[in-house]
Amino acid sequence: MPWNVGILGAGPGVSTLHLPVLGRLAELFRVVHIADAGSGRARRLGERCGARWSEGESDLLADPAVEVVAVCSPPSEHARQILAALASGKRTIFCEKPLAASRPEADEVISACRAAGAVLLVGTNHLFDAAWGRAKHHLVALGDRVQAISVTLALPPNDRYHGVVAEGGPFQAARRGRPDLDDPAVAAGILRQLLTGLAIHDLPAVRDIAPGIDEVVYARVAPPIGYLVGYRAGGVLVQLALTMLPEGPDALWRMSIATSHDRIEVNFPPAFVHAGSAATRVRSVDGQWTEYRRDEEDGYVAEWRLLASLLEGAAPVEYDELLADSHYAIDLADAVTAKFVKGCANESKSCV
Repeated sequence: MPWNVGILGAGPGVSTLHLPVLGRLAELFRVVHIADAGSGRARRLGERCGARWSEGESDLLADPAVEVVAVCSPPSEHARQILAALASGKRTIFCEKPLAASRPEADEVISACRAAGAVLLVGTNHLFDAAWGRAKHHLVALGDRVQAISVTLALPPNDRYHGVVAEGGPFQAARRGRPDLDDPAVAAGILRQLLTGLAIHDLPAVRDIAPGIDEVVYARVAPPIGYLVGYRAGGVLVQLALTMLPEGPDALWRMSIATSHDRIEVNFPPAFVHAGSAATRVRSVDGQWTEYRRDEEDGYVAEWRLLASLLEGAAPVEYDELLADSHYAIDLADAVTAKFVKGCANESKSCV
């Protein structure tokens, strides 16, 4: 029998990602309840998939049919809603990234889940992509020293990505309009939201091979919406770059890893697209490229399959890893924001 899922949130991530994935995994999961904040989208989605719908979170958390709570609301609500789900007696939680907005929030959530014996999975889909697993295996097998990592994003500026930097208040729809990046406080806030909303896709994978954050070397906001961040993690140089492209060009989402002997490229499909796993290729010292096969299933499917494995007891819940991933992202966002604000204070003109 499939596990019954209740989804908190009814935005694009739910309609274009999770509902199609759960539809493909009908033998494992069944959506029985969707809740929104009053937008009316939950009703439309519920009618589409035959699920109950409601406004707010209380009805869903009180629904005895809901066995798995999927937290897909704005990031500022994630920690609170996880705790609310635990308080209501739910013991299986899928949380969209990020897990929490601060270290104390992350600590409280993990402590509460551990004490309750709850199953918790954070939807960092790139970490679960089979292509990343192959890339990491290549690094471990050859024992090469990682020297540099770059994660480059070039994305069309559609509403899905703008929503990352324009979230409203608690459990609300995104506001419209372009932020004023000439205001240092606004720009710093946008930079933090972009890191915790978009860079977060890859930070757990980066932490796998470059743990620790020693120093943020540079931090810039790239108009109209983007960033350029560089930091040192041990002996590894890490660069994160994002730019929003005009409508039309294809999206690029690439992680590159330079080692002492070769270069690995992992090209992820754009978010909100089901196109199979990422494409991985390796350039050896003689300049030859080796391309690895792609899997039919992407990281979105893989993360829900892993949740099923956790429920079946076939895999352990890695509370310590979840907490370390959350701390890493929060610490980086804090350090990058501090570097950016300090840079603004030292410049007489706009720091963007």
